[in-house]
Amino acid sequence: MTHDDIIAYGLKKRGAALRYPFDPQLPVLFVGSKIFALLGSHTGSPSVNLKADPEDAWLQRQQYPAAVTPGYHMNKRHWNTVHLDGTVPGDELKLMIDESYLLAARSLRKYEKEEIGFPTGAV
Repeated sequence: MTHDDIIAYGLKKRGAALRYPFDPQLPVLFVGSKIFALLGSHTGSPSVNLKADPEDAWLQRQQYPAAVTPGYHMNKRHWNTVHLDGTVPGDELKLMIDESYLLAARSLRKYEKEEIGFPTGAV
């Protein structure tokens, strides 16, 4: 997957928005006020930072040691950097994006969830 693929996939999610809060060259996907995907490049190749449950983050790093590393400039326990070099299959990457989105959405305040239109108890 490319950055454009990830953006297109992420923007299909309820309440998702693309913003550039840090740099005009650094696209960030949000759900409400929470980041769920930060796109950039790390060590010269395109990458994406995704939120993950700590146990899942560790497992993903073990499964793809060359392509999934602790989150660059993020909390290393809760974020992974996924290098978009084709090592991680597209379907697996979509699952990682889904998990990141859900974790971010769950951490939204109740009023934000209501504004976005999440059904009560859905996230």
